[in-house]
Amino acid sequence: MKQVQMKVLLSIKPKFAEKIFNGTKKFEFRRSVFKNPNIKTIVVYASFPVQKVIGEFDINRIICKNVHDLWEYTQQHAGIDRNYFFDYFSDKENGYAIEVKRTRKYKKPLLLKENFNMVPPQSFAYI
Repeated sequence: MKQVQMKVLLSIKPKFAEKIFNGTKKFEFRRSVFKNPNIKTIVVYASFPVQKVIGEFDINRIICKNVHDLWEYTQQHAGIDRNYFFDYFSDKENGYAIEVKRTRKYKKPLLLKENFNMVPPQSFAYI
């Protein structure tokens, strides 16, 4: 029986979403991630002020490390600076980096309510 490929919708700040699609940000950082190992694709919702689903990317892998080791490993392609990174993970011992494999930016952005019947997720949502 063929397994249905699930996707996860992530809310990402527009400036970071743009960097993912232009190739300058190869890691999307998260304080926690989804538990389903079958997720292979992230659908990107660019948060305020864009508020649209602008594309998707395939996951190469998800890295979980101590935040200091995570920064050392990802800093070359983090798409954010050191201060932002450590502020984001300030109360965490470990962090996650979702490594971007292949991106697909939509020609026409989609609306969450009309196209997915969803509201913006706080962290992530299965779709």
